[in-house]
Amino acid sequence: MPVPHFNVLNGGAHAANALDFQEFMIAPVAATSMADAVRIGADVYHALAALVQDRFGSLGLGDEGGFAPSIAAPEEALNLLVTAIRTAGYEPSVDGVAIALDPAANEFHLGDGFYRMLDDSLDRDGLVDYYRHLVDTYPIRSIEDGFAEDDHDGFRRMQATLGDQIQIVGDDLYVTDPQRIRHGGEQHLTNAALIKPNQIGTVSQTLGAIATASSLGMGSMVSHRSGETTDTFIADLVVGTGTGQIKSGAPARGERVAKYNRLTEIATRNPQLAYGLL
Repeated sequence: MPVPHFNVLNGGAHAANALDFQEFMIAPVAATSMADAVRIGADVYHALAALVQDRFGSLGLGDEGGFAPSIAAPEEALNLLVTAIRTAGYEPSVDGVAIALDPAANEFHLGDGFYRMLDDSLDRDGLVDYYRHLVDTYPIRSIEDGFAEDDHDGFRRMQATLGDQIQIVGDDLYVTDPQRIRHGGEQHLTNAALIKPNQIGTVSQTLGAIATASSLGMGSMVSHRSGETTDTFIADLVVGTGTGQIKSGAPARGERVAKYNRLTEIATRNPQLAYGLL
């Protein structure tokens, strides 16, 4: 059974705040079952709600059900997450309750290899150094779309620097296209691909994308879309393909919770299926 990545803080294009990074997720790696993982996700989400309301006085939400407080610095968001994890009674660590990021760097790419970060402008090496600082400071296990989709040089530098330490995921870089995934794997751009069935269009092509990533030693993370329905196919897909990880938004709102409920149902009916990352 896959480890769910709950998107609990939103920024970027998915929220009306000044936070450049788009998604801040928690991943209950140390959970003992799918039901336990969903419980941990809900516990941290509610602890985070109390923190956000106490500090910011409101509970605005982003597109995927995560909170969207009036903050700008990624470190402030990460500090909130670490505090919420501890407040909920869990250990913030890469082997406990880990953190995953989707900066969605297309949104703060200035062009020519430069990226806006608060009031500063970072070149490729500066942005890699910034990600390394975050990874060294916080229990981060995965970063998705750390560079703009056409900045292959940036992805290559990030993979060379951090690829042995964390999962580096391509989403906009690959758009679930097997050919683009193959190119990225062969060029050492990332060590994992995001998989969105309705992005590539057919189940056959989706399976081809997962198979291509696997053949290159890359991981796959099955994903929802920012605009979603209550359809639960991706829950069956992630279990059937054994990719070991899924993201489907916050543990709130019907279109997000439907996937987590389906995963819990599958686990209950198939107790022989082990929970955890591959």
